Amino acid sequence: MSKSSKGFKIINHIGKNVKLGRDVKIWNFAYVGDNAEIGDDVMIGSLTHIDYNVQIGNNCRIEGSVYIPPLTVIGNGVFIGPGAIFTNDPYPPSKRLSGIVVEDGAVIGAGSVIKAGVRIGKNSMVAMGSVVTEDVPSGKVVIGSPARPAYSRKEYDKKRKNWEKGP
Repeated sequence: MSKSSKGFKIINHIGKNVKLGRDVKIWNFAYVGDNAEIGDDVMIGSLTHIDYNVQIGNNCRIEGSVYIPPLTVIGNGVFIGPGAIFTNDPYPPSKRLSGIVVEDGAVIGAGSVIKAGVRIGKNSMVAMGSVVTEDVPSGKVVIGSPARPAYSRKEYDKKRKNWEKGP
């Protein structure tokens, strides 16, 4: 708990045996469960819930209102947009859970839902609002519900650069 400049209390929960790397920034009302491991230069947005036994690599940005359940492994340089939901129970409520793996350099768009047991490949991209029910190949962009490959990450990066240039 810490105090803001206006005297209001800002409350976060950091569980037991949590390993936080250098320069980790955790915004307001975030939850980090027991035994979580968070690498260097990670930003965790407000209202985000990172459950127990989660591993997050270096240089990641996790926006607000994201849910990351137990057994999730997130690589380095990953971006997760606001309101993304990861799951860990493909047949709720079951007694057997399955984690999600997000490989290095992946981008998960806002409002995406990722099914338990899915692997998001290296440098892939999940478009906003997508429902991912199958593994995403490395270097691919998936879109829709259910999410399907649309084009390559190289094509996506080109579109993004053109957008950033403006009209």
